Amino acid sequence: MKTLLLLCSVLAFSATGRAAQGVKLTDADGFVRVEISGKFFTDYHYANVPRPFLYPVIGPTGAGMTRNFPMKDVEGESHDHPHHRGLSWSHMRVNEVDTWGEVTNKSGKIVHQKFLELTSGAKVGVLREENQFVSVAGKVVGSETRTLRFYDRAPERVMDFDIVLRATHGELVLGDQKDGGMGIRLAESMRVAGEKKKGEKKAAPGVGHIVNSEGVRDAEAWGKRAKWCDYFGPVEGKTVGVAIFDHPSNPRHPTWWHVRTYGLFTANPFGISSFEKNPDKNAGNFTIPAGQSATFRYRFYFHEGDEQSAKVEERYGAYVKESEPAAKAKR
Repeated sequence: MKTLLLLCSVLAFSATGRAAQGVKLTDADGFVRVEISGKFFTDYHYANVPRPFLYPVIGPTGAGMTRNFPMKDVEGESHDHPHHRGLSWSHMRVNEVDTWGEVTNKSGKIVHQKFLELTSGAKVGVLREENQFVSVAGKVVGSETRTLRFYDRAPERVMDFDIVLRATHGELVLGDQKDGGMGIRLAESMRVAGEKKKGEKKAAPGVGHIVNSEGVRDAEAWGKRAKWCDYFGPVEGKTVGVAIFDHPSNPRHPTWWHVRTYGLFTANPFGISSFEKNPDKNAGNFTIPAGQSATFRYRFYFHEGDEQSAKVEERYGAYVKESEPAAKAKR
């Protein structure tokens, strides 16, 4: 009898252990909850929002790495740019429809249509979604299919965000604009520069840092081209960071970085006039002919420490190498 009870206990423990492994995606009617190795990672908000986004995003130490505002009001956080919601893709000029800002009666939306796949797995969880770009007047100007892959690679946190822009309603033009692209608004404590107070000429220095693959750092990294960029700083007493990888197959690789010292961190291949000081305000226009599409692929690597201790360059190389078979299969 004791042997039987012991065997049952071992089996129960093993089952619990197995259940805690892998990636679990749960549709909770309005958002998808993502758990990795039994721990909460993020919620993907897709219903009744200006655009789908991830918030909060929990880093490898168990602390949140995204600013809470405007989803949650936390004392001490800045309230600038209320449209900087967690982690998301958007753009200010999609056939001149603004899906980046949230200006009443002026801004359009990215509207969820349906999930094409929502799969949990032992090593990876996959969320594939179809959305439409909709003007403030309700006109659909184009579509997108995005695929998010969440990996169980503890203690790191790794996710891929691939987006296919589709010219389903005539020609689709991503206009020259610095405000747009694949990005995240980071926790306040990670700032390179503190919040600028009223009456101050210059913001006080923060303790976070920015560095890109070319070795350009902090404020100088804004508007520069690089294959990856990393933003790190303290959160709840520990140094953590996030690197965004721009895949070599992306149009206009290596991308430009709209990365600010106050915590905005975005890969943007469209804002050439601003980044290159080009007087042609449409120099960065990216046109997708009617019926065609364009694919952009990114990886987010959430890590402890700075870019050196986290081996960001090495991880970028691994990302490119592991994605090569999939890229060749599509040719």
